[in-house]
Amino acid sequence: MKTIAMFIAFTGFRDEEYTVPKKLLEAAGVKVVTVSTAKGLARGKFGATASVDKTIAGINPADYDALALVGGPGALEQLDNPEVHGLFKKAAELGKVIGAICISPVALAHAGLLKGKKAACWPDGAGELKKAGADYTGAEVETDGKLVTAGGPVAAEKYGRALVELLKPAGYSKNYF
Repeated sequence: MKTIAMFIAFTGFRDEEYTVPKKLLEAAGVKVVTVSTAKGLARGKFGATASVDKTIAGINPADYDALALVGGPGALEQLDNPEVHGLFKKAAELGKVIGAICISPVALAHAGLLKGKKAACWPDGAGELKKAGADYTGAEVETDGKLVTAGGPVAAEKYGRALVELLKPAGYSKNYF
């Protein structure tokens, strides 16, 4: 079974950027592990809750097929830091699938993972992506190798499908959905 670690802000993750891709991934047979800065019940911007399975300190990228960052108002404040950057750099070195949606591609840019890559993000983060050497396209979803980035909540379903496509769980076909 394929496994993805989805990183969310403990307070202020964007509800649909977590719930929609999670639902699609689980429907395709991918195990979703929810990661945050603390254990307990994380709260989304609009009231969704998520039970945190692991803290950031308990993550080893080698144990997962993919790592993904969820956006929202708490994303950069809580997830754009050297510890998270290191985990995503290690995942990239190991050839893992990497995802980020909304403002969270900025954390990947700060980690040095978007240089020379096509990338999408919430428009407010475009300058940071360009400054880090990314090819900001303004698309809803952008896939470049094993990297998938998306612009925000409107793209949550396309982003989730792109993650499933990159992970290709057993029994998956493009007609799966």
